Parts: sequence; structure tokens; C-alpha cells
Amino acid sequence: MVNNKKNKNCKYIFVTGGVLSGVGKGITAASMGAILKAKGYRVTMQKCDPYLNVDAGLLNPVEHGECYVTHDGVETDLDLGHYERFLDFETSKYSITLSGSINKELIEKERAGGFHGKTVQLVPHFTNLVQEKIEKASVDSDIHIVEIGGTVGDYEGLSFLEAIRLFANRVGRRNCLYIDVVYVPWINTSKELKTKPAQNALKDLRGFGIIPDIVCVRTEKPAGREICEKIARFAGIADDAVVNLPDIDSVYDVPFNVLKSGVLNILNDFVNDDSEPDMSRWEDFSRRRAKKYKKTVKIGLVAKYVGNEDTYICVTEALKAAGAWNEVNVLIDWINAEKLGDGDKSELELLKKVDGIVVPGGFGARGAEGKITAATYALENDKPYLGLCLGLQMACVAAARRGGISKANSEEFGAKDGENVVYIMEGQKGKESTGGTMRLGDYPAVLKADSKTAEIYRNAIDKMKSGKVSGTKDWWGTYNKSGAVSTVERHRHRYEVNQKFLKEIEKGGIVVSGTSPDGKLVEFVEAPDCKFFCATQAHPEFKSRPLTVHPLFNEFVKNL
Repeated sequence: MVNNKKNKNCKYIFVTGGVLSGVGKGITAASMGAILKAKGYRVTMQKCDPYLNVDAGLLNPVEHGECYVTHDGVETDLDLGHYERFLDFETSKYSITLSGSINKELIEKERAGGFHGKTVQLVPHFTNLVQEKIEKASVDSDIHIVEIGGTVGDYEGLSFLEAIRLFANRVGRRNCLYIDVVYVPWINTSKELKTKPAQNALKDLRGFGIIPDIVCVRTEKPAGREICEKIARFAGIADDAVVNLPDIDSVYDVPFNVLKSGVLNILNDFVNDDSEPDMSRWEDFSRRRAKKYKKTVKIGLVAKYVGNEDTYICVTEALKAAGAWNEVNVLIDWINAEKLGDGDKSELELLKKVDGIVVPGGFGARGAEGKITAATYALENDKPYLGLCLGLQMACVAAARRGGISKANSEEFGAKDGENVVYIMEGQKGKESTGGTMRLGDYPAVLKADSKTAEIYRNAIDKMKSGKVSGTKDWWGTYNKSGAVSTVERHRHRYEVNQKFLKEIEKGGIVVSGTSPDGKLVEFVEAPDCKFFCATQAHPEFKSRPLTVHPLFNEFVKNL
């Protein structure tokens, strides 16, 4: 159902970026949101991206990083993962707006005669629709934060800048706060910071009719106050409205840098509230993240994209958070799945030396044999193993091979009948390359009462109910008197485990620990003879938070 409600009492914060992309708009925006939420406000966030793609499902992960999935099944930019981790709320289809989706909606309406013969233009039609999307996303919130993707001055982003400029007319300028994040580079040859790129970026923004209320100056190292004052003079805003946010070891310390900067005074004026934010839980987590513990564990992340950490950022953040709460240092060794599958001895040695193995999700045959090798090694050497999505499928293939099907594989990689331990979902054949045909978003599962996996979830549910950890009481699910757990996890996949091969899979050392409520789909598996060997068809990393770590990640790290 379309959400047509308007939120007349909401205030809006718009975050733009200048000089270059990747300057930290998402983290800055999420940090502002975390502070405001700690003051007791209902805060939501939204990303407006100028790409002509309809969604992020087919974007190259090497270029754009991880594809994040919302609970209602929309494939989005990784920044939505930052939003959820910082604000501990669930984003939705309203939390992402791409140029492609706006254009698609406008064209479909025009073709259906919805504009009654009028000329369809960027202004007002595109800009009006963007504003409508912002209002829809802000329903039921006190403060709605909108990040504009790309860089000020990019041609494709001009319509979004015009839309947020006009939005002040829609809700009143006093209800809008504009924040611009700029970069000031260090020139090593002259040993000085150069503000000219930031000045030019602010000039461009001013040329589009937006004068920011706050300017966040990003630098590699802390800059002198004179740098911020110089930018303030050029931007025509107060000195205390320009703050320096230098690089730091953990993004989760950014909210504290923001608080130290004096921006809180401006935020307080904006919401007319001088109360102090309760950052105690954040402070506890920050101390834990920064502390050096006696125990260090090495985790082998067996992946095919090893050149860009953003491709698996939810996985790595979940592992690091689990380490902090379990008081161990987590080191991640990147193991090239493709080389491992080709028998590369150096990659195999890495696999042997790590304390535990994580096989994340993925698509395509490249690197699949390496992931099967990793699962096989874990089964045969009692090495802690956590399989995520494809990690479950490759574990089942590994077990089936050990159970007698020597050529067991996935239909995705060309397996024939009799060998297709993983097969295409019913009704999906012929649609494999069209995008959007997968199981996406939240799906329920039932965990067998006597399984190790159910025990892990039950313990997490009990902790949540007792108030020992923050979060919604039914976040990890519920369980009945028999101990069977009902849970919901997010998915992003098209292929399923073929249950006609369960006998061979069990012979190879793996049993099914959870299925869909109707029993037709395998959702969780485990290896009873291993200290820790759990895998899920879902992506539990999408529900893990720094203050509320997913129980599978928590238990995995605890067993290393």
C-alpha cells in the first residue's frame, strides 16, 4: 500500500558533499542521527542517489561496495547499512530513491496518460516526485535525515539539489537544516592544507541556491582552527558552524567527534531542545572497540572480492562488534576464494592458520570451488565455520561430495540432474539474469528445538527479554514450550538446497537445523560433530548492530 501520509511536525536535515565522492557523508549523517536519537527523538534516514539504475541490485560490488537489502526486499546502497547500525532502526523501500526509479515512475505515468498531455520536465515533475518521496519516508518520525549521493556539481545530481532547495518552501525554512561535507587535502610538497577545493565546492552549492547551516571539513589529520574559520568566512556562515572531522580509527567514534565540535549547539537550536544526549551505550562500545585484549583471533574471510573491503562491510562490522563484546581482538585474513579453489598453496596455508572461517554470500561460479574447499576443510578439521547464504550452499555441496556425490554442485554453476545439490527455485528458470527474481528481504524460518542453532537463538532471545542488551524484544524471534524457534532473517538469493539429497548431505556431516515454516526450503544447517559449524541461507549480517550483535556472529567469535 502506498504511504500518502504527510508529517507536518517533522524536521528535515539534508546532507550534501563537495570536492569528491566517498568523503563521509553517510557516516556524518548517521552520526548526527545517532546523537538526535540519543536525545529521545524518532529519527529516520534516506539516501537519494543520482544513478540511473532502478536499484542497486546489479551495481558492481567492486565499484560500489556491498549491496544492502532492506527488510521489505529492496536492494540498496551500502549507506543504508550504516544508517541501520548507527540508529538501530529498519530502513525500507522508502529509504532509497534513485534517479532511475524516479524516471521509470514518471515515464510509466506519462505513457498511461497521467500527465494529460503536458510536457514532462525535470522541474517541476522530477523535483516534485523527489519531494514526495522524502515526505513519504519521513512519516512517523520527528527528524528525517536525507543524504544526497554524489558530489555537488555533478550533472546527474542537479535535480536532487533543486528538489531539496525547493523543499524548504514546502515545509518552511525553519524546519530544514542543510549540512555540507567537504574535503580539505594535505599537499605534502608544500606541507599545507589547501582549502581552495572546498571553497569552490561551497561556491557551487551557493550557486544552486543552498547556503549550508553547517559545514563539516574532512581531513586526514586534525586541522587547525584557522582552516575552519577561513572556510566559514568564504561560506558566509558563523565560525562555530564549520567543524573539522579528521580521519579516526573507528567510524563509531565519529558521533563523539561531532559532539566535541560544538555542532550540538546548532542541532539543539534546530530542534529547540537543550537536553544532553544519552550516549552511554555508545561510549561503552567505543571503549571496547578501542581496547587491546589479551586474546587475538584470526578469521579467514573466504571471498572472491578481496580488493574492496566495502563489498563485505556488514560482515566485517558484525565480526568486529562481536569481538568487542566478547573481549577479543579480531583480525581478518582475506583468503582469495578463486586461488584457493585452484589449489594455491599460500591460500591453503592461510586457511590452516586462521582460528575460524567465514564464507559470505556471492553470485557466479568464480571462487565457488574455493568456498567448497573451505567448508570441506572446516568439516574435516573441526574448524569453526560460519556460512552466509552462498556459504550455506557451498557447505551442503561439500557435505554431499563427502557423502558420495563426487560431482555435487549448484545448478548456478552448471550442475546436472543427479548432481544439483543446489537448484533453481521453482518458477525461476529462465529468469536468472533479469534481476529482481530472487527471494529478497524478510522470510520466516523455524529452528528445530534440539539443534545448536536453536539454542543460540534462544539464548539471544532470553538476553533481549531480560534487558541485558538493547533492542526490540522479538528482534531475534520467539520460541515455544518445546524449544522450537520462530525467527525472521533477510535474504538475497535465487537458488535453494535440493532436499532430495539430504541423505547424502547428512552422510557428509551436515544436518538441517531450520526450514521455512512449510518445510519446503532449507534455511539453516549445522554440523553436529563440530565445535561450531553453522550456516544460514539468509544474510544475518544485515540485522547485526554494533550494540546488538547478531547471535550467530556472537557465538562464532565466542567459539574461536
